[in-house]
Amino acid sequence: MLQLDRDALRAALPWDALVEALAAMFREGCEAPLRHRHTMPGPAGAETTLLLMPAWRALGHTGVKIVHVAPANAARGEPAVHAAYLLSDAATGAPLALMDGGELTDRRTAAASLLAARHLARPDSRRLLLLGSGKVARALSEGYAARFPLTDIAIWSPTAANAARLAHTLAEEGLPARAVDRPDPGAADIVSAATLSTTPLVRGADVRPGTHVDLVGAYRRDMRECDAALVARATLVVDTRAGALAEAGDILQAIAEGAIAEGHIAADLAALCRGEHPGRRRPEEITLFKSVGWAGEDLAAAILAHDRVRAAG
Repeated sequence: MLQLDRDALRAALPWDALVEALAAMFREGCEAPLRHRHTMPGPAGAETTLLLMPAWRALGHTGVKIVHVAPANAARGEPAVHAAYLLSDAATGAPLALMDGGELTDRRTAAASLLAARHLARPDSRRLLLLGSGKVARALSEGYAARFPLTDIAIWSPTAANAARLAHTLAEEGLPARAVDRPDPGAADIVSAATLSTTPLVRGADVRPGTHVDLVGAYRRDMRECDAALVARATLVVDTRAGALAEAGDILQAIAEGAIAEGHIAADLAALCRGEHPGRRRPEEITLFKSVGWAGEDLAAAILAHDRVRAAG
């Protein structure tokens, strides 16, 4: 059984190959029930969440990701998310690989955003506003820089020191990153948010025509990264309809406030990848991609990593 740590996964999951693997999985599909969620009391009264995300293809592969989300870790300077992924042979049940679930999640999450942006963002997008400073935010920065001609990456975080630290790291890698004290969505071509916010960070009134907004952080009904006005203004695409209508606080709260109905969702990623929806239709169109995560993305990434490592010997 292979054991793939963070560095091995980064090497085995280059952005172009990973985006294509996700596109194929969305086109072809797999069995992926909604994630199991269990809440537990955490330290100092905080809540910890246990997530179980299974997916499989008959006579192909099975995979399951086990995730612990502990937001209170941030106060101790520790990662908020810990995860492991087990890939197995679906026909025999034999385990094939145990992978760093955090790195797998970070890269497949960013790759899903890149896949959506391929259909929804303007190809000439040059200015990225990134909200958040964690591992997913770093993956988003690197992924967007690899696929768009970025000349500016403005990074904002509720903790200014964290934004400065990420900007410094990215700048050392040669990316045009800088920390900002106040986010300005009106100056961005792409706005990408990877936070655990429960209050809107991006407001519809502040987003200019032609912007693509990418929301990946809020994964519970009580979380949101944008207001209802933005959801109502935008062409709304989700990773999966079932997941979005079960968990996406940005959408569910906009529905509860009467700003939109369920029919406002224009498409999911499967429809984009199958050519059933054209994606962006006008340069001035505001597009919004909301993801909560789909176990099929993890399965696609895990199979790709396993196959590339095996092929390399």
